[in-house]
Amino acid sequence: MATSTTKAQIGEGREGPAPKAGDGGRRRRGALLHRLDVKGAPYVFVAPFFVVFAAFSFYPLVYTSWISLHRVELATLDIMEWVAFDNYVELWSDTRFWNALGNTITIGIISTVPQLLMALGLAHLLNYRMRGSLFFRVASLVPYATSVGAAALVFTMIFERDFGMINWGLGLFGIDPVNWEGDKWPAQLAISTIVIWRWTGYNALLYLAAMQAIPAERYEAAAIDGASRWKQFIHVTVPGIRSTVVFTIVLSTIGATQLFGEPLIFGQGPNGISGGVDNQYQTLGLLLYEEGWKNYQMGRSATVAWAMFLLLIIVFAAQALIKRLRSRTS
Repeated sequence: MATSTTKAQIGEGREGPAPKAGDGGRRRRGALLHRLDVKGAPYVFVAPFFVVFAAFSFYPLVYTSWISLHRVELATLDIMEWVAFDNYVELWSDTRFWNALGNTITIGIISTVPQLLMALGLAHLLNYRMRGSLFFRVASLVPYATSVGAAALVFTMIFERDFGMINWGLGLFGIDPVNWEGDKWPAQLAISTIVIWRWTGYNALLYLAAMQAIPAERYEAAAIDGASRWKQFIHVTVPGIRSTVVFTIVLSTIGATQLFGEPLIFGQGPNGISGGVDNQYQTLGLLLYEEGWKNYQMGRSATVAWAMFLLLIIVFAAQALIKRLRSRTS
């Protein structure tokens, strides 16, 4: 039979030493700190980002909107003349603005739709098990890694009217040379080709990453049901990467609205700023630059910038509305 001393030792070993005064407070403080570490950690890491975002995003937006309500010249930014919404009224009646808006939309459509379709097909091919797949995946990023200046300069020489490779190839089939820079639609097609070449591989890798996250069981179930490779692609792959497709559409829309470097270099000099002699490929980005840094009217330039921003808001609002209507009908 165990003695009382032994029982006391056993009980002490099981229950532990008696709590001292102040241990409860320490434990409560420790639990509180642990809770803050777990639940408050994301806010601690995310908060500085939003502070930087506010400093470098909201301030330029507010300051640009303030400038758009004034008549300001580039040489004297500290002298502002209040004109209220006169800049917006003048922009609304300016034919150059509507021409630039139309060019931005057409170039955006011509470059975005083929680009995303080609990226989807390329990603589908890279998703197969093939030799040298890593090489092809890295090679698809080379156009994206190339600077816009180098890419636009090379394509400008390729589309040159008299000595360009494209017109040389067309001449082999008896087709007359095309004035790629002087005519509206050939110029927009050439600029869209530069955009497609630069961004197809980047979007393809985004689609590829999304495709590899699709469970293999879905493809196995579709194969058991007798679905061909094409039906698997339509009914399994595309729905599985729908969120990524929406993301690339949003990203491409923003890029098309801000298109600047490709048409500027394609114009080869002063014509690049005005988008050609007849403004046949002038985008909103080029119009913004022309108003601010060629005509020295920073107020009108800021107005164009806000018009671009409002255009993006309208596009995304329309997209959200269409998505909501589709969800209701389905």
